[in-house]
Amino acid sequence: MNTTLLGPVLDLRAPKRQVPAGTIDCHAHIFDHFDRYPMDPDRKYTPPVCTRESWLNMHRIMGVGRGVQVHGSTYAFDNSITEDFIQTDPKRFRAVGAIAPGTSREHIARLDKAGFRAARLMDQYPNGATTRDLEKIVDIIAEFGWHIEINILNGADWIGLEKRLMDCPVGLVFDHMGRIRGNTGVNSPEFNVIRRLLDQKDNTWVKISSWYRMSDAPVPASGMPLYPDMKPFAETLLTHHADRCVWGTNWPHPGIQKNMPNDIDLLDLLETWIPNEAARQKLFVTNAEKLYGFEPYPSNH
Repeated sequence: MNTTLLGPVLDLRAPKRQVPAGTIDCHAHIFDHFDRYPMDPDRKYTPPVCTRESWLNMHRIMGVGRGVQVHGSTYAFDNSITEDFIQTDPKRFRAVGAIAPGTSREHIARLDKAGFRAARLMDQYPNGATTRDLEKIVDIIAEFGWHIEINILNGADWIGLEKRLMDCPVGLVFDHMGRIRGNTGVNSPEFNVIRRLLDQKDNTWVKISSWYRMSDAPVPASGMPLYPDMKPFAETLLTHHADRCVWGTNWPHPGIQKNMPNDIDLLDLLETWIPNEAARQKLFVTNAEKLYGFEPYPSNH
């Protein structure tokens, strides 16, 4: 935890094209007011301060209208920072929580009222729920209509999980494009599991986010990385599963020690991967409205 981690790029230019009106950033975190919201002593990393104001300023530059806060693992099962923040504008924000096995119905009901719509399972962190807890967490959240969001440790782990996920009675979200490594290829067994679930379960979704972490392409000495090995994955999902894709910035890109990506560069690159305007509107706006229960834009404005 003593490693110095980078904060996000804050001096941002305008994107080549602003996102559509009503766009929802479905994956971001804030790390703020450490005196009020202490981090878990068993956390895997210690982020720098990454304020809500900086996140919302990035949204202003991009043209993003709404957002989903995914509760950071540094806070373990204490959802307070996320709960307090999303209640500042309930029409604008939703959240994904960290839910422990054995959490009471009353606690979930309170989070649901605040705007939480999912529980996250993370296999790479020791201080949260993992896929071992899948069925236990499903039992807790099912009556509230929440879904499960999974951040796997290795993409190949989807193969062993496929049957359990097919049998899962609540919605599923593959975090960060399923965390499939760029060098595995779009015909890999693990990516085929994701595609089968997207095809066969109409409440299964995938986040087009964080592909820079999964890329195995060399980082150029100068200029913006283009992550060419991740392009086929994004294009396959956006072309063949456009109704199941949502977008997230993954701001502030937690845990990065070098080569912090520029959020505007990432957005500009993503725009070149989207096959058509219909897929673009689904990715940025309408799919996320369905998944997180936002009012359709612009009826709430």
